[in-house]
Amino acid sequence: MNNTLIKGLGLLEALARSERPRGVTELSLALGIGKSNVHRLLQALVELGYVNRDEAGGTYSASIRLWELGSSVLANLDLRRVAQVWMQWLLERSRETVHLSVLDGNEVVYVHKLDSREPVIVSTQIGGRAPAHCVATGKAQLAWLPEAQLAPVIHRLKAWSPRTITSRTEFVRELERIRQQGFAVNRGEWREAVGGLAAPVRDPSGTVIAAIGLSGPIERLRPSTIRAMASDVIEAAAAISEAMAGQRRTQPSLEKSSDT
Repeated sequence: MNNTLIKGLGLLEALARSERPRGVTELSLALGIGKSNVHRLLQALVELGYVNRDEAGGTYSASIRLWELGSSVLANLDLRRVAQVWMQWLLERSRETVHLSVLDGNEVVYVHKLDSREPVIVSTQIGGRAPAHCVATGKAQLAWLPEAQLAPVIHRLKAWSPRTITSRTEFVRELERIRQQGFAVNRGEWREAVGGLAAPVRDPSGTVIAAIGLSGPIERLRPSTIRAMASDVIEAAAAISEAMAGQRRTQPSLEKSSDT
């Protein structure tokens, strides 16, 4: 594998995730790359338009070109396009924020979301990440992972809130429960005040490739509310899965339901 490419991408990711411009020395220390190499890579990235240089401060930051590329990928993502109408349906039915996520190692990446119009909502962003073992869309995907892929995750069950499941035995039982009922629940396991539920989305072969779910303040997503909403979330996930397989299904009504 090309080491220069690896270092360049690592440098670009560091700048993209940084909340402020960073200098050569700081980047060198953070990435373990020599200052001369960092400087050379930055010059190439500046020339290509992926990085901006502040001449006065001698610092660097990721350019808007990364956002443009990411937006293009998301816009062309079949999963996101297919899910849109069912996400809108769930939003109208539940009045809670709707997320579509994919699994990336031990994290989920939010590839699409529709915000609730309630006064208090869950703050997330498209492209944002969350620990998979703590959120409903993550657990809905982990439950169907092959054992070899799941093992590294359940050996690193970090506590993010007092409600995070950190016992391997308990987490394995949780995944079995998800497989049996067809949906996953977050009981404030990442952010203590936020709950959610989600169901898996499958590709034509039956492999779980994503999850769709609802999230909101835990005082609104009580156990009785979650039970009432579960069938809608499962239905939306099944409909998206069928659409990904090229099967037709009647489009959902986008009128608000009186029973949620």
